[in-house]
Amino acid sequence: METLHTFLPVILYIFGIALLIVMIILGIKLIQTVNKTNRLLDDIEKKMNSFNQLFHIVDVVADRFAFVSDRIVDILSGFVRKIFKRKEEKNDE
Repeated sequence: METLHTFLPVILYIFGIALLIVMIILGIKLIQTVNKTNRLLDDIEKKMNSFNQLFHIVDVVADRFAFVSDRIVDILSGFVRKIFKRKEEKNDE
C-alpha cells in the first residue's frame, strides 16, 4: 500500500506534464492556423475591394435602365389612358 501512495502521484505528475506539453503544442498549432486564416481573409478582402468599383458601375447602370423603363411605361400608360378617355367622352355624347 505504501508503494501505491508513492507510485500513483509520480504517474499523475508524468501524465500531467505530458498533457501540458500536448496542450502547448496544440496552442501553437492553433495560433498558426489563426494567422493563416487571417492572411487568407485579408487577401479575400483585397480582392473584393478591387471588385467594388465594378459593382458600383453595374449598380449605376441598372438604376439608369430602371429609370428609363419607368419613364417609358409612364408615357405609354398616359397615352393609352388618353385614348380610352377620348373614347369614353365620345360614347357619353
